[in-house]
Amino acid sequence: MSGTSPLFDNIVNLSKRRGIVFPSAEIYGGFRSTYDYGPIGVLMLRNVKDAWWRSMVQLRQDVVGLDASILSPPQVWEASGHLKNFSDPLIDCKNCGSRHREDKLDDPNTCPTCGTKGQFTEARQFNLMFETQAGPVKDSGSVAYLRPETAQGMFINFANVLNTSRKKPPFGIAQIGKSFRNEITPGNFVFRTREFEQMEMEFFVPPEEAEKWYEYWCNERFNWYIEHGMNKENLKLRAHDSDELSHYSSGTSDVEYKFPWGWDELEGIANRGDFDLTQHANSSGNKLEYFDQATGIRYTPHVIEPAAGATRTMMAFLMDAYCEEDVDGDSRTVLKLHHRIAPYKVAVLPLSKKPELSEPAQKVYEMISARWMTDYDETQAIGKRYRRQDEIGTPFCVTVDFDTLEDSAVTVRDRDSMTQDRVSIDQVVNWLNDRLD
Repeated sequence: MSGTSPLFDNIVNLSKRRGIVFPSAEIYGGFRSTYDYGPIGVLMLRNVKDAWWRSMVQLRQDVVGLDASILSPPQVWEASGHLKNFSDPLIDCKNCGSRHREDKLDDPNTCPTCGTKGQFTEARQFNLMFETQAGPVKDSGSVAYLRPETAQGMFINFANVLNTSRKKPPFGIAQIGKSFRNEITPGNFVFRTREFEQMEMEFFVPPEEAEKWYEYWCNERFNWYIEHGMNKENLKLRAHDSDELSHYSSGTSDVEYKFPWGWDELEGIANRGDFDLTQHANSSGNKLEYFDQATGIRYTPHVIEPAAGATRTMMAFLMDAYCEEDVDGDSRTVLKLHHRIAPYKVAVLPLSKKPELSEPAQKVYEMISARWMTDYDETQAIGKRYRRQDEIGTPFCVTVDFDTLEDSAVTVRDRDSMTQDRVSIDQVVNWLNDRLD
C-alpha cells in the first residue's frame, strides 16, 4: 500500500476499522498485495458486481452470462498470444535492488525508491502469467495456467453459446470472475493486485457495425458510473493514442477516475476486431463463425469488449463517496453511496434493549430484511449508532422507539439529509421501496 494523500489514508483506515478490507494473512505478517474483504466489504463488492450484472445482463435482451473455468491449458494462451506477448518491461536498481516496471516510471533514469540516477539494469520482459500443475504427475504435459483475464473463456465458448442461446449478432456474453496476474509492482491498496475480480463482456457484431457499437459501449459504460453516483468531474473517457493500441485493436478507450495519485484506468472498452475468434479457430481447428440464413453470408464476428475491474471499481466508489461534514459542531464521516452500491440498505435500531422494544424491532427487521440487506444494531446511544451507519454508507435507519408501542410507527432517518419521517410499520416497506428501487 502506498499512501499518497489524506483521502487515500482515510480510506485505508476506514476499510480496516469498519470491516471493509483486511490485509490477507495478517496474523502471519501479511502476504504482499493480497486482501480479504470483511463483513462490510464483501457486501459492497457484491453490490458493485450485482449493479454491473443488472445493467449488462438483466436489463438487456442481447447479452447472456457465462462462468468459465479459472484453469486453462497452454493452447488457449498460445492462441491468444499471452504466452508470447503478455509481459511487462522489468528493470532493477543496481543501488538498492528495487524492481520497477520501466513503462510506469515518471523518470526512466531515476529510481523512485532510492533516488539514484542511471543505475538501472537493461529492461527485460517479465511474463505475467501464473503457471501451475494439473494432475498427479509434474511434467510438461501437466502444465496449466491461472487465467489473467476472463475474456478467453467467452471466446472459446462462442459456438456453445451461439448454438444454445438462440442469439445472433449483435449479442454479448458477460462474465464476472477472478483473474490472476504476477504483477511486478502491485500497489495502491486494492487498485493493483495479483488476484482480482473482473467484470467483462464480449459483444459480437457484424464487421460493418463494429465502429457503431464501439461508440455505443464507450458512452454506455461511461454513463454507468455516473448513474451509480460517481461525480462526473472525477471521470473522463480517454481514447488511446495509436502507439498505445494493441496490434489487433482498431480503437480502445479507457474510463479513467481521478484517484489520489492521478488519473488511472477503471475500465477499458476495446474494438478487438475478429482477432480472438480467428486465433482460436485456427488453433483449435473449429469454426467460430456465424451464418446469416437471411443473407446467406458467413462471417467471423468482430468483438467490442468493455472490461472493468470489480475491486478497483469498488475502491473508486469508496473514494468518491467519502465525505467529512460538520454537524452542529461535531464532525461526521459519511459514505454517500448510491443505494445499489451501499453494503446495507437499511439499519433497524431499537431505542432500547428492553424486550418491549427489541421484540417489535426484531419483527420490523425480519420484514425489511426479506427485501433488502439490513443491519440490526442495539449497542450504545442512538447518535453513535447513526454515525456508525453513516460511516458504512447505510441510506436509511429505522428507529423503533417507545412511541412505536402507541402508534405502531417507526422513525426513518435519511443518511444524506439526516431528515426524519414517521412511517407506520405496515407502510415502511412500501416507503423504502419507493426510495430503494
